[in-house]
Parts: sequence; structure tokens; C-alpha cells
Amino acid sequence: MKLTSSQEDYLKTIYLLEKNNQRVRVTDIALKLKITKPSVNKAINLLKDMKLIEYKIYGNIKLTKEGERYAMEIIKKQDILKMFLVEILNIQEQQAEEEAKAMKHAISEETAKKLNKYITEIMNLQDLDCGYDESCEKCRNCVKITAKNKLKSNK
Repeated sequence: MKLTSSQEDYLKTIYLLEKNNQRVRVTDIALKLKITKPSVNKAINLLKDMKLIEYKIYGNIKLTKEGERYAMEIIKKQDILKMFLVEILNIQEQQAEEEAKAMKHAISEETAKKLNKYITEIMNLQDLDCGYDESCEKCRNCVKITAKNKLKSNK
């Protein structure tokens, strides 16, 4: 299923809000994305029809397993792009963050996987033997730090 960039942003936002608050409502999404509640309601109903979220009017919004899978792929794609921009191309962190947000919508899953493989190899991350879980924020931050340290030691 091909999602629009807007739908991807909604899934990512719901995922991050769920991880932080455990409870997600239309208002939370509207505030986070700086958009109107009617816009959120329209998008939420589409995502519900696509079986990516569970939602009852005025209730909490919850990702389905499929919705969570999509959200994690979106976040991973953005993390990979940002890491490439910052660590390989030496782009400033803030600029890399903005560009990675835009680029994540433009690349395919196949390209993201190949870029991830390239970064893993060039940063020599394949020797991580720690039970790395890419869905865990702590693990993703640890990999970023490990990658920076390995790049510094290779220079």
C-alpha cells in the first residue's frame, strides 16, 4: 500500500505520541502538526479505513500492528537519511533534520535498505553485538553515538 507523504506524517506523529503519552487524541495530533482538527479528523478516518489505526469518535487513536510497522519504517528511513547527511556528508544537524524529513517521502523502501546497508558497512556497525532493536529510541541513539565515535577514530 502506497501512502501519501501526509499520511506518513500522521502515522509517524501518532507513533511518537503513543510512545510518549500512551494516549493520542485528535487535539494532540493537531497541536503537534500545527493543523486544524477538521484536517486531522479527515486524515484519521482515511487511516482508519486503511486499517492502520483504531479510532472511535472522541476516543483515543491507536495504531494497528500494520500502522505501527509503517510508522517504524518511516522513522527508520528518516533516521538513516539524517545519519547519512550528518555523518557522511557533514551537513549541519538542523539542516540534515529538515532535509531528511522531506527526503523520507521521496525514496523507496529498497533505496532506504541499500542506504542503511551502505551506512552500516562504511561506519563499521555490523559488528554490534548488543541485541540492537531498531524500533527502540535508546538503541537508535546508541547507534548514532557509536557511528560518530567510529567515524572519528577512522579519520
